[in-house]
Amino acid sequence: MTSQGRRLAISTLGLAIANALGWSTRPALAATESAKFEVAHTDEEWRKLLTPNQYAVLRKEGTERPYSSPLNNEHREGIFACAGCNLDAFSSKTKFDSGTGWPSFWQPLPNAVAQTQDKS
Repeated sequence: MTSQGRRLAISTLGLAIANALGWSTRPALAATESAKFEVAHTDEEWRKLLTPNQYAVLRKEGTERPYSSPLNNEHREGIFACAGCNLDAFSSKTKFDSGTGWPSFWQPLPNAVAQTQDKS
């Protein structure tokens, strides 16, 4: 898997896990500070809307422990929605076992996920 593929899989993890746990608020994935998204909040609003763990994963690129997601063994057909804004993000048709311990997808739904280049 390429590094871009790993980043996509990892960023997807937060969305999928939070949705599986029933978290109903969801942040937009910010490609840049100036990007326009269907759901947008200030950082302070996101902090109030999300749990500390959700905020860390969805807004600050944090990561949960590998193999801790109930979605690792989720095999039903359907759509995975973002846990912050509840918009559809991935189809179960693109889910695969990456062996990383996180739910992974090889393709997001059209216009559902923003990507940035990590140069750190």
